[in-house]
Amino acid sequence: MLNIRDIDYLSIRLASPEEIRSWSQGEVTKPETLNYRTQRPEKDGLFSERIFGPTRDFECYCGKYKKVRYKGIVCERCGVEVTHSSVRRERMGHIELAAPVANIWFLRTMPSKLSTLLGVSVPKLERVVYYAAYIVTTVDEEGRKAALKAVDEEYGTLKKQDGADEDKLYRLWNQRKTILKTIRPGMLLSHDEYYRLSERFGEVFEAGRGAEAVLKLLKSIDLRKAANEVEKELEATNDAGRRKKLVRRLRLVKSMIESGVRPEWMVLTVVPVLPPELRPMVALDGGRYATADLNDLYRRVINRNNRLKRLIELNSPDVIVVNEKRMLQEAVDALIDNSKHPGSQMMGGRRRPLKSLTDLLKGKQGRFRRNLLGKRVDYSARSVIVVGPELELHECGLPKNLALEMFRPFVIHELIERGIVFNIRQANRIIEQGVSDVWAALEEVIKNKKVLLNRAPTLHRLGIQAFTPVLNEDLAIRIHPLVCTAFNADFDGDQMAVHLPLTAEAQYESRELMDASANLLKPANGEPIVSPTKDAVLGVYYLTDLEEGKGEPKTFADRTEALLAYELGVVGLRVPVRVRMDDGVIIETTCGRIIFNDVLPEEAGFVNERLGRKELEKVIATAIESVGVRRAAQYLDRIKNIGFIYSTVSGVSLAVSDALPPLEKGRIVKKAEEEVARIEGEFEEGLLTDAERRDRVIEAWTIARDEIGKLSPERLRADKGNSIYAIINSKARGSWSQLNQMVGMRGLVSNPQNEVIELPVRGNYREGLSILEYFISTHGARKGLTDTALKTASAGYLTRRLVDVAQDIIVRGRDCKTKQGVEVFRIDGDEYGYRFSERLYSRTSLENVKIGKKIVVRAGAIISREAAEVIEKSDIASVKVRSPIACRVAHGVCAKCYGLDLAKGAPVEEGEAVGIVAAQSIGEPGTQLTLRTFHVGGVAGIDITHGLPRVEEIFEARIPKGKAAMAKTDGVVSDIEEKDLLHIIKIAREGVKTPDEYAVAKNARLLVKKGEPITKGQELSEGRLDLREILKYRGVEALQRYIINEAQRIYIPEGTLIHDKHVEIMVRQMLSRVAVSEPGDTGYMQGEMVDKFKLRDMNKEIKARSGATAKAVQRVLGVTKVALSTESFLSAASFQETSRVLVNAAIEGKVDHLRGLKENVIIGKLIPAGTGLRGLPEGAITPIAAPEKPAPVAEGGEV
Repeated sequence: MLNIRDIDYLSIRLASPEEIRSWSQGEVTKPETLNYRTQRPEKDGLFSERIFGPTRDFECYCGKYKKVRYKGIVCERCGVEVTHSSVRRERMGHIELAAPVANIWFLRTMPSKLSTLLGVSVPKLERVVYYAAYIVTTVDEEGRKAALKAVDEEYGTLKKQDGADEDKLYRLWNQRKTILKTIRPGMLLSHDEYYRLSERFGEVFEAGRGAEAVLKLLKSIDLRKAANEVEKELEATNDAGRRKKLVRRLRLVKSMIESGVRPEWMVLTVVPVLPPELRPMVALDGGRYATADLNDLYRRVINRNNRLKRLIELNSPDVIVVNEKRMLQEAVDALIDNSKHPGSQMMGGRRRPLKSLTDLLKGKQGRFRRNLLGKRVDYSARSVIVVGPELELHECGLPKNLALEMFRPFVIHELIERGIVFNIRQANRIIEQGVSDVWAALEEVIKNKKVLLNRAPTLHRLGIQAFTPVLNEDLAIRIHPLVCTAFNADFDGDQMAVHLPLTAEAQYESRELMDASANLLKPANGEPIVSPTKDAVLGVYYLTDLEEGKGEPKTFADRTEALLAYELGVVGLRVPVRVRMDDGVIIETTCGRIIFNDVLPEEAGFVNERLGRKELEKVIATAIESVGVRRAAQYLDRIKNIGFIYSTVSGVSLAVSDALPPLEKGRIVKKAEEEVARIEGEFEEGLLTDAERRDRVIEAWTIARDEIGKLSPERLRADKGNSIYAIINSKARGSWSQLNQMVGMRGLVSNPQNEVIELPVRGNYREGLSILEYFISTHGARKGLTDTALKTASAGYLTRRLVDVAQDIIVRGRDCKTKQGVEVFRIDGDEYGYRFSERLYSRTSLENVKIGKKIVVRAGAIISREAAEVIEKSDIASVKVRSPIACRVAHGVCAKCYGLDLAKGAPVEEGEAVGIVAAQSIGEPGTQLTLRTFHVGGVAGIDITHGLPRVEEIFEARIPKGKAAMAKTDGVVSDIEEKDLLHIIKIAREGVKTPDEYAVAKNARLLVKKGEPITKGQELSEGRLDLREILKYRGVEALQRYIINEAQRIYIPEGTLIHDKHVEIMVRQMLSRVAVSEPGDTGYMQGEMVDKFKLRDMNKEIKARSGATAKAVQRVLGVTKVALSTESFLSAASFQETSRVLVNAAIEGKVDHLRGLKENVIIGKLIPAGTGLRGLPEGAITPIAAPEKPAPVAEGGEV
């Protein structure tokens, strides 16, 4: 049997009728499935045992041969081979069609292959196939000449007769002559035209209708001759539209020649029948059957085919036969693709369209995505999660019964090993009884085992992590509080799934790569993801806070003495004290800070400041960097514990009395009301337009809200020990804007159309809202909730497209030795708040970075955090670094161009699937952004609607909404006119009389003035730029810089940091295709889109043979287009447009070399990434020693 690991590549090709027959074990001639009396398959029917194999193992249909000893014998009575019943999953049948039928995939999948090949439009071709028109199949040139001669003679004779109407005769003669001259194969004729012409000129041409006529035409095509003709025509024509059609036809013909596919195979004369186990019938209660839709579709094909055979045998009238042929065509269409006939889909019971072969492949429920890319796994469980603060970071709590069920086979093995039971049945019995030996065996079995926990939706790789199970008596899974951020979990009823890695290799990977204590950093940006939140932060904030005004600080000899004084009640926890440190320096600190520093590693230094969430994250990042990921996990646990303890000690609680409204509120609101009255007065006097009035009113109320918002925290700060202030200021929960809604003024809110409602909500939640205020608040808030549901789906879809485009980018090789890279500019990040040092960290420098004469980073070295901070503080404006965009490795990137693996803080290893990490890093916050509208409610001004659609617009390379005008050449602005709703900018060029004109919407802000000199690629108006125009007028580097900055401009203001390298991987893929301008000897065609690296390698080969190399122009494509044009047809077909991808691949005879991740998952191989590419390190798996036999038990003794 074929081993999956031995498969190196897969190819796909259109099957010939002979091939279809060779797959088949026999012809299906009857539409019957099972005999309702005997419940056995009907002979020669859709479930026939003679064709598809026996339904019972090693037993023929009539029962003459039973048992395995007759294996391979074919019964002479019933014709069934005695074999295993599993062959019913493999053996195919076939149906010999009484009339040819066009394959709907090649007719209807755009661009239609049949249409392109025959040069007939799809609607016309459909009229032929469905017997509504005739198509000329052959023309006899000799007959044409004779007919033309006869027409001339007849005209001459009739003209000489007396009283002949010469005009009428001439018209008739001219008409017939034109028809005879123009008639050619592939020409369409209506019924009337056909009958009229065949009567007069029957010997000149032959015409037919239906797939038979198309088949005849296809058989007559000589592909090589056709290719030569198209090439000649291409040389002769300059019309762009015509050229496009000819290029498409030439590409099709050439690919058919190369793959050895004949055109007539696109018309079916024989239909393959799927193995019966793949379209089963299941008996239900009450003698009814549930059957797969395919059986219904096959039954219709067989019924119509048999009826057509009978009609042909009976020499029935042509009308009846033609009608039956059309019905057969429709039946086969429905079998192959029932959704391509929107009006006339074949329906099952309850008017439901039947699922055809295409429907079984495509979409989320199709074979590719449902069964090949997503499989169910054994040994899994799920339960509700609760917090487990007593756990260590690498542990999770599992309910005993759940663990017993998951580890059952291991427990049974252990029980047998210990000699407690002697077989599996006994073991199962004592497990059911819950004997104490069972729990002892379970404890033994789970030692050193890891389980995987997963919370859906798994948005990034930290959504699945490995833990050591700790058994508990509950029914809920317990998880460590610090891993909640990574899983995006909370304890309001969330559920999690547990999976058990079975093999030694899987256990090794779980332990070394997926363990929760090894995944402390976020792959998107290298920041800690295990930072304490909520009450743990509040505890640390309380502990490290400083109480002012308690007199002169006391001085202590060392830390121990200070803590002793605290414990004896001499000094308070947060009162300033002076303490001599280990290095002899006396510093002013508090006992709380000393307690906090005791849980930190010494390498991290003494932290002497009040720590909120952000400051605590920095401390943790420093700790991880100084002691490494594995050791840092222990310190994190201590920080968490101390946070919980002191949040309890602090006694922080919430009361309405803590929410103190600012005293100035009344005055500010009154001032705003007066300003609004003044604006309304100006409007009444006609000094303002309605739009201006509205804008000014909104501005007045926004200023008022912001003023009150500034005063709200001040009032709380003045109130010593205010709980709300502590909670918000420590960033444990809530924000100042939420406080403003509680005690200040809610301000303006939006309606569901995202327009600001002019009437402000003057109240707040402490004072309460009026009825009207309440309703306008809820009006906008509902929109937030519905948007959340809708946008979550679109963010998920964006992630899916990004994953698909980057899935084959894997680290291959250490160094590609490229001299190219990208330049990181300080000015770019300053614009939207992305620090220069954060952009530089983890990159490989392309050149020596000097400050003065000192080299800070050498060329080829990785920029560390320290070096990045040094560069940040200098006045260096830009640094050139290596980048995935410029990497020369095909199908991946090299380790040098990628830099550090952000999730580990170490150089990236070969085999790392950096493409998937990049896609998840960009996609995961996308979903977070959409979910975040929910917390903001309907408060005006905060919505991320611009966010997600904009990210999509960039990565799909769409023409943006509100596009800016860009100068196509150098010149000078000669004039700016206003015309209708447009500004017309005229740019005069040197030596050109008529100026270039650019139309810009009237409401867009212009960036140029009359008389201003303009350079090529300059923006003329405000707005978003079209990526294709940037590429055309500014070049590739400007485009790369623009995409990276635009993406960051959306994420950074939302508080989401994604390292540039992840965006660069997407940019690399968007720029991975080039359009061939001069094909040379490559065999490509002008204008063909090809992979940049494939063309590079092909040019190298041709150069070695001294041939003519190809030239190409850089193109920018959206991620969907790139994913669909990937070399792997398996990956593309499982992504989108399954039928189109498979049609193109079959015609071209494509070969899939299984380089990416998806295609290997589909065929069941290990993915070529990580340990699948590198293999496991030596000694990673220790072979299991043979178990010692239990000592024999003396007779009469107890077992």
